[in-house]
Amino acid sequence: MEPSSLQYALTEEERQTFNKTGYLILENALSPEQVAALTKEVDHIFETKVKAGHDTTKALFHPNFIPDHQLFLDLLDYEKVLPKVWGILGWNIYLYHAHMIVTPPSGAEQNDKTFGWHQDSGRMNIEMESEPRPRMSLKVAYFLSDISEPGRGNFWIVPNSHLNNTMVRPESGIGQLEGAIPVCVKPGTAVFFDRRLWHAASPNWSDITRKVLFYGYGYRWIRTKDDMTVQDLYPKCDPIQRQLLGDGINCNGYYTPTDEEVPLKIWLKEHAPGQVGK
Repeated sequence: MEPSSLQYALTEEERQTFNKTGYLILENALSPEQVAALTKEVDHIFETKVKAGHDTTKALFHPNFIPDHQLFLDLLDYEKVLPKVWGILGWNIYLYHAHMIVTPPSGAEQNDKTFGWHQDSGRMNIEMESEPRPRMSLKVAYFLSDISEPGRGNFWIVPNSHLNNTMVRPESGIGQLEGAIPVCVKPGTAVFFDRRLWHAASPNWSDITRKVLFYGYGYRWIRTKDDMTVQDLYPKCDPIQRQLLGDGINCNGYYTPTDEEVPLKIWLKEHAPGQVGK
């Protein structure tokens, strides 16, 4: 990691926005060239899945995509994004979850049926006793398609809802949660969101295909959410990348890590001691 990445460190305004609303939008996180290159690889994966029998009218949920191409690995510690991730979560982190979603036009007529609203992490939301629940993790969504208008399979959110353990859904099954909005962004935008933020996918009623990459960062003592087959990438990774891919010496090191196990901490001590924290 280059010290130049520190120019993208989380600002106090960004911190306050994320803490208050539960999300943060970073426009132009990816260049047009990056968007084009990533889109090419996403299209290739989608075409491969279609040849294997995937229904082209249904969304493709493809986890564990990091090993599929170097471009996906490059975003693991992307200089414009990772400094904001560690600025929120700290240095004892790794990529516990990653998935690619391709949402083709559904061909269905637009309606207002209630979406599948949820907070991330499944049983964690049932078995954690606190209110509000702890943050634990966040996701960064890289949008490769133009979803600057509603109806394009947009990701919907309820701003400021991340501190609510429950939300009231319409009993009729029609309509969305109070305060819900579609996230409307241009290609190349990165959206950071707290795992507790109430959010939902929506149907794609447009004539374009929505493509997005989700990178989920959490604490190293959280189990992976996918069967992430990333160990073969270790030999070509630098120490920080290896940490972010889940490498470690032993299980105890995820809870009480030595400096050897968390090179991100050592790097911060050298280049940004004010960001190391506890």
